[in-house]
Formats: sequence, C-alpha cells, structure tokens
Amino acid sequence: QVQIVESGGGLVQPGGSLRLSCVVTGSALSIISMGWYRQAPERTRELVALTTTGYDTEYGDSVKGRFAISSDKAKNTVYLDMNSLKPEDTAVYKCYIGVRRSPTAIDNHWGQGTQVTVSS
Repeated sequence: QVQIVESGGGLVQPGGSLRLSCVVTGSALSIISMGWYRQAPERTRELVALTTTGYDTEYGDSVKGRFAISSDKAKNTVYLDMNSLKPEDTAVYKCYIGVRRSPTAIDNHWGQGTQVTVSS
C-alpha cells in the first residue's frame, strides 16, 4: 500500500519562498513519476511540476523560472522549492506519484494536499 505524506505548506508573504516535501512509503514500489499539482478554489487542477523517468521535467507555465522540483530517490522523497511567490500561487498543493504496476499499467497516487497561502 502506498502512503504519501506532504509537508511544508503555510502562509507566506508575496515574494517569499517555501519548500514542500512529499515522502512516499510502500513495499517494492516502482516509482516512475513524482510531482506536484495544485488546485485553487473554483479552478481546475493544474500541473505545477512533474518528473518522469526517461522524460524531461515539466513545469506549469505560470511557475517556470520560480519553482524547482527535485527528488531523493533513495528516500522516495520529492521536493518543490517555490520562490518569488505570488498571491495567485495560493492553492492546495498535492503530491502525485506514478507507480508502475505492470509493463503497460501505471497506478496514480495522490497525497491529501497541503495548503499554500500567499498574502500580505
């Protein structure tokens, strides 16, 4: 069973920084994707950053140049460093993990989410 624990959200002033962390636990996991999505009230979920084995890292257009994703595969942990935060970055940030179940099947797993609020 996959368990995902996120941390690092909170209240920050515009222009500030935050680091989100996502720790994944489970037995014999074959993780192929790790990333972050976000959803603000009355808005659809959007990609923030995603890293997939064998592919280039993807960033949402609105965060390019400000956010950076990194991972520690030995610890099954993915991080999101958020800089130059803006009020429009306010959202619930959810960790996403893609686990290969078979050569043709990938299971999607989501964390509970962590609130990020950018406000003065």
